[in-house]
Amino acid sequence: MNIKQLALDCRAAAQQIAALSSVAKNGLLHAMADTLLDDSEAILAANAADLHAAQIKGVRKAMLDRLRLDKIRLDDMARALQRIAELPDPVGRITRSEIRPNGLRVERMRVPLGVIAMIYEARPNVTADAAALCLKAGNGVILRGGSEAIHSNRAIAGALRQALRQRGLPTAAITLLDDLRRESILELIQLNDIVDLVIPRGGEGLIRFVVEHSRIPVIKHYQGVCHLYVDAEADPALAQRLLIDGKTTRPGVCNALETLLVHTDIAAHFLPTAAAALFARGVELRGDPRVCELLPQAHPATNEDYAAEYLDLVLAVRVVDSLDSALAHIHQYGSDHTEVIATQNEITAQRFVHGLHSAVVMVNASSRFSDGGELGLGAEIGISTTRLHAYGPMGAESLTIERFVVHGEGQVRHPQSVT
Repeated sequence: MNIKQLALDCRAAAQQIAALSSVAKNGLLHAMADTLLDDSEAILAANAADLHAAQIKGVRKAMLDRLRLDKIRLDDMARALQRIAELPDPVGRITRSEIRPNGLRVERMRVPLGVIAMIYEARPNVTADAAALCLKAGNGVILRGGSEAIHSNRAIAGALRQALRQRGLPTAAITLLDDLRRESILELIQLNDIVDLVIPRGGEGLIRFVVEHSRIPVIKHYQGVCHLYVDAEADPALAQRLLIDGKTTRPGVCNALETLLVHTDIAAHFLPTAAAALFARGVELRGDPRVCELLPQAHPATNEDYAAEYLDLVLAVRVVDSLDSALAHIHQYGSDHTEVIATQNEITAQRFVHGLHSAVVMVNASSRFSDGGELGLGAEIGISTTRLHAYGPMGAESLTIERFVVHGEGQVRHPQSVT
């Protein structure tokens, strides 16, 4: 496999994608959704092979959940492509226009980035989401998934490329790297004259490897150490709903809660009831001395527990004396992903929002809404925790950039030089 040639082919294909009209791109995305459903049996069979291999390897339960596809999840993948098609096209949009004193009209226009390399692990839905978002934004995409999902990724990418072929478009616009060696990633992320952006999505080890070795700009998605702070003025029933949904519905995803902070004034009332609901769902609690005093079933927590992204039915818990103490804890242990406050005090809520730099901050809403599809983006290519042009869930608009377009009537900078 000649990775450089594949990247060059993708760049050439990206130029054709960038030239498509909004109608043509949206038609392509709907066709991609159709081919996913048409090939559903083959895709699910490929996923079953991946799951079987992962189980033999002893892959942990949370990773198996990320890897698993079924008819419902495949239907959701197809619907995500349809939702992306229905969104406004970011390409060509004028975000600002002004007339300068000399009569020049200065516009800022959104344009495609070019070629995006997506490096990810055991999440086969990323294959479809990333391809659709990149094409919607007029880009080509190079997909390099993990070994655990290789059969699923091949089947999904094959279905999507079929839609390109049916419309006479170059299949290289969606390029899947089959080479699973770490060296293939290293070679890809050196191609700074061909590839415009790298987005790694997976474990911390993968992301650090990409960041340390890439010659291409990288948008990072580090750990999702997400917190729920239950304020003294929280509605306990509401807070418990947020806690159960955020921790137990899909513990293996990045927007799942990992730490619960409870104000001391409400801890004795809130924690026993909330803990009973968590224990009933198989959650292990690790708490500070005050938590362990209130909950004898909890295990003592270490500093490492508060910094951990468990991606499992494990929750770190701490009792805090104030909002400032909660903010200090999040600043020390958080990962700038998603933070949640449960409170009926609007002033406290605003202090929480403005006291954090996290990409997503929720007030009385579950951390599980920190997702591109749930926030109106159709789907997401990742959640950026890097403060660059994109921060938080990234949709199609985040895969474009602004350029200046200037309209004049013969204006020159130095009139005296041309007289």
